[in-house]
Amino acid sequence: MHHATDNRPAQRPALLLAMGPGIAGRLLTDAHRARLTDLTHTDPHLVAHDLTAPTPLVASALARAEVLFTCWGATPLTAPVLDRAPRLRAVVHAAGSVKHHVTDACWERGIAVTSAAAANALPVAEYTLAAILLAGKRVLRAARRYAELRAEHDWLRELADSGNHRRTVGIVGASRIGRRVIELLRPFDVTVLLYDPYLTPADTSALGAVPAALDELCARADIVSVHAPQLPSTRHMIGAPQLALMPDGGTLINTSRGSLVDEAALLPHLTTGRLNAVLDVTDPELPPPDSPLYTLPNVLLTPHIAGSLGNELHRMADQALDEVERYVKGAPFADPVRPTELNRSA
Repeated sequence: MHHATDNRPAQRPALLLAMGPGIAGRLLTDAHRARLTDLTHTDPHLVAHDLTAPTPLVASALARAEVLFTCWGATPLTAPVLDRAPRLRAVVHAAGSVKHHVTDACWERGIAVTSAAAANALPVAEYTLAAILLAGKRVLRAARRYAELRAEHDWLRELADSGNHRRTVGIVGASRIGRRVIELLRPFDVTVLLYDPYLTPADTSALGAVPAALDELCARADIVSVHAPQLPSTRHMIGAPQLALMPDGGTLINTSRGSLVDEAALLPHLTTGRLNAVLDVTDPELPPPDSPLYTLPNVLLTPHIAGSLGNELHRMADQALDEVERYVKGAPFADPVRPTELNRSA
C-alpha cells in the first residue's frame, strides 16, 4: 500500500465492484458512486457478478484492480480467481461476514480485508430490542386473541404475566450484535444475563451484564436471545437440555443463524404453547411449506430481515467507503478483519 504524504494518492487505485446481481443498485446511491470515482479509478456502473468466468471487460478490470469492493453474492476469492487479480491488495466488504467469499488464499497473499459488520450489526440489534420488548408485553398473543375475539375482554386478567418491568433477558454471545443489544437495553428496567465462553466475569460486568453459564441463563431468563456465530462448536447450542430449562411462557429469539437452535427439539415446546419464539433465521433458511412455524400463534417468523434492509444498506456503503478512503490515504483500516478472529465470529 502506498502512503501519501499529503493525504491524497499520487495515483488513484483501481477498484472493482464485485457482488451479486441487483445488489449494487440497492447498496449504492448516486452520491456513493460519485464518492467512489472521486477516491479511486473505478467504473461505478461495472459490477462483476462472476469472477470465475469473467467477461473480457470484467477480466480486464480485475487484472488492474488494487481493491475489490464486495457485498452479498460476491464470488469466492479462490486461488484461481486471485491469479486473475495480481495487483489486488485489499477487499472492502460492504456487508457483515466475509466467510462466504474471503478464503485462505486471500490471507496467504497478504490481502487486507475489512467489512461493514459494525454497520450491519445495528439494525439486527434494533430488531432484537423490539422483539424483546414486544415479547415482554405478550404482544403476539394479545394481537392474535384480539383478532379472534373482536370484543370487550378482561385483558388485565389474561395478560397478567406480561410487562417488561424487571424482566430477565439472556444474551447468548457477546458478538457485535449481542453487545449492542446490551447497550440498547440499558434504559430499561431489566436484568441482563450474558453467556460467552471467551469473556471473563469482569469483562461481562464491564458490558453491563451478569455472567451466567448457558444452562443457568436458559433457566433464569424470561427471554433468551441468540447472538453467537455459526461454527461447528455452536451447532444446536440451544438444544433439548437448554430448551427444557426455559421457564413456561419464555421466549426464544434467534437473529443469528438457524443452525444454532435445534428446531426439532424446539417444535414440541412451541406446538404445546409452553414457549414462544421470534425466529428471523431457521434451519433450513427457508422452512418447508408444511412447517408449523408459519402458522403457530406463538411464533413470529420473519424472512431473515433483521440485518440491513432498504435504506439501511446505505449505512453499510458509508462505512465501506470510509474504509476505501482510509486505504487511499495510506491509513490502516478502522475495522480490519483478521484471520485469527474468524473462528470466533460470524
